[in-house]
Amino acid sequence: MNIQLPKDTEQKLTQSIQRYVGENFSEDIGELKAGLFLKFCLEEIGPSIYNKAISDAQTYFQDRAMDLENVCYAQEFGYWKKGSGKSVKRR
Repeated sequence: MNIQLPKDTEQKLTQSIQRYVGENFSEDIGELKAGLFLKFCLEEIGPSIYNKAISDAQTYFQDRAMDLENVCYAQEFGYWKKGSGKSVKRR
């Protein structure tokens, strides 16, 4: 699976990786190394995260579809039950 990100997102992620490495490992890495690391993450880790997200979304929508009767139910023939206050005189 090839995960394609918009160029501006890729640039922001590369900068974030550079900052993270600088702050947590006291080492500066260049844009090239950060970009290569990002590419590795997208190729190696990305599909697992993507598949989990799809699975979670599928479960969510299946649960909602199974509960449609409770969520989208309209009471039928409820006019007389709500007590309209009107009475019909019969002759």
